[in-house]
Amino acid sequence: MAEFLADYLSPPWVAELAAAGVHCALLLALVLTAAAAFTWAERKVSGRIQDRLGPTRVGGRFGWLQSPADGLKLLAKEDLMPKDADAMLFRLAPYLSFCASFAVFVALPLGDNWVSLRMSTGVFFFLAVAGLEVFGVILGGYASSSKWSLFGAMREAAQVVSYEVPLAMCVVVPVMVAGTMDLVAIGEHQSGWFGNWLIFHDPFTLLTFFVYLTCAVASVNRAPFDLAEAESELVAGFLTEYSGFRWSIFFMAEYASMLAVSILASILFFGGDNGPIPVAGWLGLTHRTGPLAGYLGNLLGMVNILTKGTLGVIFMMWLRWTLPRLRIDQVLTTCLKYCIPLAAAMFVGAMLWTFVERGGFSGDWSIFRSESDLREEASAENMDLSPSVAHERGGLSP
Repeated sequence: MAEFLADYLSPPWVAELAAAGVHCALLLALVLTAAAAFTWAERKVSGRIQDRLGPTRVGGRFGWLQSPADGLKLLAKEDLMPKDADAMLFRLAPYLSFCASFAVFVALPLGDNWVSLRMSTGVFFFLAVAGLEVFGVILGGYASSSKWSLFGAMREAAQVVSYEVPLAMCVVVPVMVAGTMDLVAIGEHQSGWFGNWLIFHDPFTLLTFFVYLTCAVASVNRAPFDLAEAESELVAGFLTEYSGFRWSIFFMAEYASMLAVSILASILFFGGDNGPIPVAGWLGLTHRTGPLAGYLGNLLGMVNILTKGTLGVIFMMWLRWTLPRLRIDQVLTTCLKYCIPLAAAMFVGAMLWTFVERGGFSGDWSIFRSESDLREEASAENMDLSPSVAHERGGLSP
């Protein structure tokens, strides 16, 4: 987009700034719309699980206007702050959490090259930025001048930092199989039928997904890992002193994180923007056919990936209203005694599987041999092996 705007705007940095503003506006619209839809879906899912109806009176039969009504209520609600709170940090904390949750969408592709900023290290960027959300939680708990808020923030910090380790190990497995950290390339690697999805690549990758699922639920502070908001012990945890609009910012950050880890799972394990059946290829909806066909193909891919991400969020809602909350010692035991060893074992298994699949022990081992050995073989075969040729054949340069 920056190249397109450069023809109409000058100097070039103005075009780049305008393109960045358009990308941010589109992503912000996506995140806010998703947060509003998930607020309604949370009530409906919990109602059905508990044999209730959920919202029915606001916005017709299905309560479609419940989310806008909640938003208006929070905007009109009095925004209080404790007398002894750190005013600057108290106000800053919700926005810091939301910015960290929002920034990861910059690297998430929603279609074939439909990404705000394509990075060769997109996976690393996601993990690095997503972990910053906990700073907003810590600041909110510390600045509230409340022991309940501080306890909740410390629990959140211990939980998120602990589960980042097995989460990163799980993410490395599909990256190793695909051979790249570029999220767009990982999605392209799984094009075609659903049999090409990485979750079906080998049994170790399949099991890695379930470990990733557990760690992802814990990293976004959802039940049964929502210890930072354990109302039976800590009132509302780090959110105890927040009300009104700032409370809603924390809420939107949570839903944004849920959608982000679900979209990442769909890219790493479930084909990304590729559907289970290559419908776009059959209909010729590719850029090779034409710009309009390519746009429609990308639109179909965006529907695919958002559908997978939404199903992941609904699954987390189902977990919240089904499973009981774990104690803090059980949460950390699950991470240290189960998730980390399982993630390490799956990584080793997937590595060996990939090694054997790509040639294994019958492959070319010349990369492990010295140049002198290659020269001796060359002289034995009456071959003139120059240093450049030896390097091309796998030998070490002098």
